[in-house]
Amino acid sequence: MKPIAMLGAAILGLAAAAPPARAADVPGIRGDYLRSIADVEQKLVSLAEATPQRKFFWRPMKGVRSISEVYMHVAGANYIIPTYAGVKAPPDITPEMEKSVTDKARVIEALKDSFDHLREAITNTPDADLDKRVQTFAGEMSVRELYLLVVAHGHEHLGQSIAYARENGITPPWTAAEEAKAKALADAKKHGDKEAPKPAGAAK
Repeated sequence: MKPIAMLGAAILGLAAAAPPARAADVPGIRGDYLRSIADVEQKLVSLAEATPQRKFFWRPMKGVRSISEVYMHVAGANYIIPTYAGVKAPPDITPEMEKSVTDKARVIEALKDSFDHLREAITNTPDADLDKRVQTFAGEMSVRELYLLVVAHGHEHLGQSIAYARENGITPPWTAAEEAKAKALADAKKHGDKEAPKPAGAAK
């Protein structure tokens, strides 16, 4: 490989290895958006991981989205909504993927990739552009409102996904972890109370 080509490959490699911007590194409301979508992403992905593949086709009734369709709907919105602020979506992002992608591993990958894209879009938007007015499917709004819309959209469908999981006997992993911690503390306290020596002179 020629030196210039090697240098180019090295630069590309470093860029690919660079970690995404942390919310703490981004000032103002954009940092607030990043913190909020990080919470949504972590919970949606953990729910998807806790859901068996066979349940990805489950829907509460005819005519509404299935579990996999809700996840892919969120992924699609993470790409499409920023386009109204001038952020290009990858060419392979289409409305059809909401129904065509049902494999658990692919759905989880699509979710993660979409949140990476959304994070990059918000991070790279200068504060000066947040008050720009843009035309969207929901009418005219500022870029600030547009990103608030996509954040709220993620939270809306997180709530829907939690309800879907509960209907299928799946406890959200973060709730299960809290319940397990509370039980462990209660068990430890109970065990400690049994083992603790009684103070001198205490009634028998």
